[in-house]
Amino acid sequence: MTERLVVIGGDAAGMSAASQARRLRGPDELEIVAFERGRFTSYAACGIPYWIGGLVEERDALIARTPEVFRDRQGIDVRIRHEVTGIDTDARTVRVTDLGTGQEAVHDYDQLLVATGATPVRPPVPGIDAAGVLGVQTLVDGQRVLDALEERSPRRAVVIGAGYIGLEMAEAMCLRDIEVHVVEMAPRPMSTMDPEFGDQIAEAMQGMGMHLHLGVAVEAVETGDDGFVRAVQTSEGTIEADLVVLGTGARPLTELAEPAGIPIGPSGGIVTDRRQRTPVDRVWAAGDCTETFHRISRRPVAIALGTIANKQGRIAGLNLGGAYGAFPGVLGTAVTKVCHLEIARTGLGEQEAMDAGFAVATSVIEASTRAGYYPGAKPLTIKTIAEQVTGRLLGAQIVGEEGAAKRIDVFATALWNEMTVGDLLNVDLAYAPPFSPVWDPVLIAARQAEGAVQDASP
Repeated sequence: MTERLVVIGGDAAGMSAASQARRLRGPDELEIVAFERGRFTSYAACGIPYWIGGLVEERDALIARTPEVFRDRQGIDVRIRHEVTGIDTDARTVRVTDLGTGQEAVHDYDQLLVATGATPVRPPVPGIDAAGVLGVQTLVDGQRVLDALEERSPRRAVVIGAGYIGLEMAEAMCLRDIEVHVVEMAPRPMSTMDPEFGDQIAEAMQGMGMHLHLGVAVEAVETGDDGFVRAVQTSEGTIEADLVVLGTGARPLTELAEPAGIPIGPSGGIVTDRRQRTPVDRVWAAGDCTETFHRISRRPVAIALGTIANKQGRIAGLNLGGAYGAFPGVLGTAVTKVCHLEIARTGLGEQEAMDAGFAVATSVIEASTRAGYYPGAKPLTIKTIAEQVTGRLLGAQIVGEEGAAKRIDVFATALWNEMTVGDLLNVDLAYAPPFSPVWDPVLIAARQAEGAVQDASP
């Protein structure tokens, strides 16, 4: 007898799961129906700011696999422009609206995967839903921004929030010769980084021509007679705006799951076990809508990253396909850039580590990306966080120029394997002058961190 899998969400987690399940079970064993309320499937949302900024010329370059490919080559019934509006876990049905026709239908399932993703955080202020206040979570969102740029030729944009998306979208606006004002409630940009990096990041943003309003709250959005945004009221005054971009982060999209009785955890994401099963029978979840396990803090977290969503989708698909998979958790490794400055982090920051109960020792080093005598050597700064006494690595952060950021992957690998900074110091890393000094900055950071551990330990 054929079993039916219904997938809600057609991007990273949902289609990774559907594809993996299909590899293990053919159409005669498993019917797969995926509902996606947008027009696209399996696209690189992280590339949207670079598309808007003109670095990626074509939208379709961001699309990994179209609905037609899923249908024709994999036998997965993908239905775009279909929005799931309700889940009945007792009857094992979902209610679906065809956004093209407006018709509603009820579909049954044997297994259900919720992969609804995340939604941009909108500050709870008057006017925030006005025309011209745009998030950039989906390709459709990105197209709305491009349409606004073409139709209204804005001279000034206000970006609310100076996190990853805020920085990337601010740079995209600068690349289009638009005056950019960045409003951030925190006292520095990139508050996920430790405070000592804030000045470097702010300097890079200002060097690109951005106007920073730090420690400033958004109080309201003003509109013109046409209902389109015209200004942003803040705690330090009013900033005129022809366009407003939300860079305030994202939260798990759980509006379907919660009313259906699917448990939501303390991080705001759907609760799952290591196999991506929810506590509700035959209901699974994966991707940005879920919470997951942080391998260092040992606490539940909700982190909206495509890397995590794809991996969780694969694990869900293995289990739905009859094999076995377990998702082992995350470190929160992330990387971005603004102008010439690369920014990266993994594991816990200093305050996060202390909040998790660790006694910490920290060190900060400055080094170069290549041998100092080799052309093109660029500066970088690394902060290392380790546990006192044991020397266990807890986290690392890097800010620097070209060639700096991807060194975070060495730290992430060490964290994953619960290495000490002493262990990391002796790792056999590659060396040649075009790529690093004879002592790679990672090794210098580990050596300094080991000294900090010894100095801090009783």
